[in-house]
Amino acid sequence: MKSDGPIAILAGAGQLPIQLVRHLERAGQEYRVMAFRGFAATALRRQAHANVDLLDLKTIMGLLDEWQPKAVSLVGAVRRPGFSALLGAYSLLRNRQEVKEVIARGDDQVLRGAVMLLEERGHKVVGAHELAPGLVAPPTLQGGLLPSEDDRRAIAMGLDVLNSLSAFDIGQAAIVSREHVLAIEGPEGTDRMLRRIRALRQTWLGLRQREKGGVLIKAAKRGQDLRVDMPTIGPRTVAEAARAGLAGIAVGAGSTLVLDQEATLRTADRLGLFLVAVDLPWMGARIE
Repeated sequence: MKSDGPIAILAGAGQLPIQLVRHLERAGQEYRVMAFRGFAATALRRQAHANVDLLDLKTIMGLLDEWQPKAVSLVGAVRRPGFSALLGAYSLLRNRQEVKEVIARGDDQVLRGAVMLLEERGHKVVGAHELAPGLVAPPTLQGGLLPSEDDRRAIAMGLDVLNSLSAFDIGQAAIVSREHVLAIEGPEGTDRMLRRIRALRQTWLGLRQREKGGVLIKAAKRGQDLRVDMPTIGPRTVAEAARAGLAGIAVGAGSTLVLDQEATLRTADRLGLFLVAVDLPWMGARIE
């Protein structure tokens, strides 16, 4: 790995890879984009230096050996492939039994396994927050509206729920209303969880019931490797939360990415939602 090489972006779905590329361009930092087919946005795939299949580890590692990046960053969402597909791909580079043990233990373990593979090949793995610290939610993040006392109790309960669930490798978000847990994020992701709540808030006649209340709490899990799968929100998250009838959003300070922070805050104010950053007791020192 050359100390003066490019940054290699392994890009999945969503806006984060696009935002990170724009940041690197503004900073004058050389980069290479490896876009995952079926995940990365069309516009990003068109400008990518290579388009690869998620499990084509031979091509991925070959390209990284060719590029000699000074750091590698895995950004953007991908769907977890099936057990047999993962086993077949990872077994090309690691002991088959070891791979079985890793991928049987949940999504976090699979991501850590990917990081381990990259590091064993001599690549330094960094998170988007290290490359673009301006995307990280500061402790002072706050929109024009403030949470009520009921909302603050919901936030506290949501943090307790997420902390308790950390050991089970379950999602990074929950929705709580009046100390009642409405939803916990699963493999479907935050946006689909919000749509699920929106669908539940229907009248018996199928008409939209404008029920207000509830908070989306999104935060890193206890012990989570922030270099991969860092919690992320943006203007679309705020819009989905508004459609679900929520009162606001709370994110982990120093450990959540907020894409286009100004636009996200403006969207929250325009749609009448509060947006605040909160400390996570289990995270220790924040990333400033």
